[in-house]
Amino acid sequence: MGRRKKANKPPPKRKAIVPLDTLFNCPFCNHEKSCEVKLDRTRNTGMITCNVCLEDFQTSINYLSEAVDVYSDWIDACEAANQ
Repeated sequence: MGRRKKANKPPPKRKAIVPLDTLFNCPFCNHEKSCEVKLDRTRNTGMITCNVCLEDFQTSINYLSEAVDVYSDWIDACEAANQ
């Protein structure tokens, strides 16, 4: 006597890709989602500005940089200035 064929398992479900944030919390005025990042790939610059306190920061980027990289550079520059 032969065995019954096993039913194939369904393929695993794909995880939804969540896009990275472009709005961040301001380290100066502590408003949530008030800092907007703009990446200018042609000039290799990233600029972040707060819509509430109008604080801004500009840094150089490369082709791998994302908005969170500009924000982390801004936080690092703030910490360096405070020391």
